[in-house]
Amino acid sequence: MSSAKFVYDGKEIELPIITGSMGEVGVDISKLRSSTGAITMDLGYGNTGSCQSEIAFIDGEQGVLLYRGYPIEEMVGASFLDISYMLIYGHLPSQDQLNKFRKDLDRHQLIPENMKKILEGYPNTAHPMAILSSMVSSLSAYHPDTPEEVENNIVRLMAKLPTICAFSYKQSVGQPHIYPRSDLTFAGNFLHMMFATPCEPYQVDPVLEEALNMLLILHADHEQNCSTSTVRMVGSSGANLFASIAAGVCALWGPLHGGANQEVIEMLEMIRDDDSNYQKYVDMAKDKKSGFRLFGFGHRVYKNFDPRARILKVQADKVLERLGINDPLLEIAQALEEVALKDSYFVERSLYPNVDFYSGIIYRAMGIPTNMFTVMFALGRLPGWIAQWRELHNETSKRICRPRQIYTGEPRRAFVPLDKR
Repeated sequence: MSSAKFVYDGKEIELPIITGSMGEVGVDISKLRSSTGAITMDLGYGNTGSCQSEIAFIDGEQGVLLYRGYPIEEMVGASFLDISYMLIYGHLPSQDQLNKFRKDLDRHQLIPENMKKILEGYPNTAHPMAILSSMVSSLSAYHPDTPEEVENNIVRLMAKLPTICAFSYKQSVGQPHIYPRSDLTFAGNFLHMMFATPCEPYQVDPVLEEALNMLLILHADHEQNCSTSTVRMVGSSGANLFASIAAGVCALWGPLHGGANQEVIEMLEMIRDDDSNYQKYVDMAKDKKSGFRLFGFGHRVYKNFDPRARILKVQADKVLERLGINDPLLEIAQALEEVALKDSYFVERSLYPNVDFYSGIIYRAMGIPTNMFTVMFALGRLPGWIAQWRELHNETSKRICRPRQIYTGEPRRAFVPLDKR
């Protein structure tokens, strides 16, 4: 095994090198503090590997995303349940395995009726992510946290989350809850629960169903991001599946993580309110002194084109053509997209439209309100979160996550009693 040398305070130690299956190299510093008394400092953990995982691989420089070794581009046409099974259980299912998985989910789609009373207790103005996180956590009260029930709880959560998401939307718009249908696909059933009413039949549009299915697949996992690492950190304490996923939902809620596609729509609204003068904002984005940036362009991880965005562009074009929507925001978005794909400033800096740009456009075209965008993200990311939690849960040697810190407060000093201050 190769190693790296670390010299500190005149002492030299060797640190093992860990190499991943795709050639990633990591320096194992697990013995650094015990050997030297020093720790590493890495704000935001951008250079820190917190685990070894078999679930997802990203090469940001080359624009590569793999789920269990399968390229994301090859999943076009697959079903979300097919990909979910593969992420969670580690292999592509046979037809019989997929059929059983689907039947198990169908059987667990309903939430306990008295849970609806919890849901109905929230005001109509409550953010859907607040409702989602609390409802997921509440499932712990209904389903036993025992080793024998772990696999059953995985199925329960996969089955019930779409129902909870759709019910929270119906609650916010003051409409009656629509119960799930087992004869529809995962994506089709969700659209049915979102947009059907008791007054008239609702026909699932196959173009929207295909687009939503692809959106869910493209968001299913993305390695150790903020919410996924939160699920793992909470899970490392021995917390159950529901509590760990609820924590992930809360992390995703943050505007720097799951709120990016919502920011895209809010930016487009700002441009619309400024006489739709998109060129003004393109020029501002090029001017560093302006402090303005276009949301939905470029990616922190992908230094090339986001592979998910290539797929979503096709879906966005299909949805807009199918619906024939006359929406100023979507027209501005299309104009910005054309600029970004042709303007040398954006091309040279790889500031291409990303997955948040296209997902925001598609969700708006579907009629999904802006405050539900992050909920949609959570729905897609669920199988990845479950897979990561399950991988951690099944490890034979686990330890609780406990980062260190560099203390920068006052040095040791004498305490002053209240009467002498």
